[in-house]
Amino acid sequence: MAQITAALVKDLRDRTGAGMMDAKKALVENDGEMEAAVDWLRAKGLSKAAKKSGRTAADGLVAAVLSDDGKKGALVELNAETDFVARNEKFQSALGQIANTALETDGTLEALQGAKAPAGDGTVNDMITGLVATIGENMTLRRTAKIEAPNGQVAAYVHSAEAPNMGKIGVLVALEGADADKTSEAGRKVAMHVAATSPASATTADLDPELVERERQVLTDQAKESGKPDNVIEKMIEGRLKKFYKEVVLVEQPFVMNPDQTVGQFLEEQGTKLVGFVRFTLGEGIDKEDDDFAAEVASMTSGS
Repeated sequence: MAQITAALVKDLRDRTGAGMMDAKKALVENDGEMEAAVDWLRAKGLSKAAKKSGRTAADGLVAAVLSDDGKKGALVELNAETDFVARNEKFQSALGQIANTALETDGTLEALQGAKAPAGDGTVNDMITGLVATIGENMTLRRTAKIEAPNGQVAAYVHSAEAPNMGKIGVLVALEGADADKTSEAGRKVAMHVAATSPASATTADLDPELVERERQVLTDQAKESGKPDNVIEKMIEGRLKKFYKEVVLVEQPFVMNPDQTVGQFLEEQGTKLVGFVRFTLGEGIDKEDDDFAAEVASMTSGS
């Protein structure tokens, strides 16, 4: 029998999109013959994942999970081609398992992709490849994030939920505070606020300097149109920058549940301190293909 090397398994996986264990089994069953192994996988329906990989996966779900002690939280976005698949029980179950796995990683996508699959052999990436073959749509583990509050609590909020802890928008907020229950409740309220307002940063100091400089330049150009003296223009710019901060900085924003106070004032009132936040909106930044479904069906049936 031919020796089944790791390189041979990798080549077969690259060609077919099959999982690691399936590729190895195919080679074993076919004495290391590559073409025979490809045909074997096709016959088993395990190579079709590769055919799906070129199709845009911009739908799906975002999952938010917390550790049992509430001190760690993770967000995971798993994309599929349609919202129909996002409502599929197998898809949701897999996402839940992947999200729980993310709690035990370092928070990077690479670590999660290469982590041991929560069920069966292989990695999380292999698990998704198998799911593609089973369900029949392209899927992409797009991103993940992890946040911790060793001296506090992490709160989660999911908006437009399709299933428990899974929806179109996922938010994690980490707070520090003496009272765990009070901190957790405050965190959930702030997480709901973050879902609604999508702040660019937690504090003014965290704001991207390039974003601030770009805004300052726009405000400078606008102020110069007024024809006022330079010292007045400078005050105008600073005043408008403060207004900008109130729009994009979390602790400076008017709190959606009480616009008479800022989020920062609310947190101070609750005896809590912001550690950080993470917000995912499903499919943000993906250029989704605007396919004519009727035309696609017609092209598939023409000539039959």
